[in-house]
Amino acid sequence: CKIRHRDSEGNIQEIAPGAMNLMTAGRGIAHSERTPDVERRDGQSMLGLQSWIALPQAAEEIAPSFQHFAAATLPMVQDAGFTARVIAGSAFGKASPVTMVSPWFYVEVNAKAGTAVPLDPDHEERAIYVVDGEVEIAGERHVGPTLLIFRPGDRITVRAKTDTRMMFLGGDALEGPRHIWWNFVSSSKERIEQAKQDWKTGRFAAVPNESEFIPLPE
Repeated sequence: CKIRHRDSEGNIQEIAPGAMNLMTAGRGIAHSERTPDVERRDGQSMLGLQSWIALPQAAEEIAPSFQHFAAATLPMVQDAGFTARVIAGSAFGKASPVTMVSPWFYVEVNAKAGTAVPLDPDHEERAIYVVDGEVEIAGERHVGPTLLIFRPGDRITVRAKTDTRMMFLGGDALEGPRHIWWNFVSSSKERIEQAKQDWKTGRFAAVPNESEFIPLPE
């Protein structure tokens, strides 16, 4: 299964299973994600995660960019009963090649039933997204899909009660709240209003080879 990414910076990339693709919007970017022609003709099923990482206030207006890393370029950790793919940041003694604007981490963990997996306490904010399976943490059971958020500094051990797929994630805390409206995110409501008008009036750069335009929700 594949998805083809195109954006207004001119990037074109087919996204295959296990790949990491990080698009940094910064001051503004437009993009499309479409099923390639062959997969559209033959049919495909897909499971994927799209996660949004807010930028620090000082970096909210940086230039947009795009990074792609094939699955084979991301570090893999194999331990007794579990494997981990370090998608971004550092975990289990391995570091991803992905360039980041602020410190954060993102790790895919697959654990066999009965396995205990530690969650690194060094990051200020940490969470686990249980994609599927069942885990036990501090005597409480949780069944996926579910998002679990932890206090800073607590030592967390995740025990897989069944074969489980999870995402470990987190990083530095933000300086303050972020506002989200449609596809726009900012620490400033006024900046979001400007982005809304820019989209509505066509001031965003176009995506090459794309003619479809999604109107601003009213």
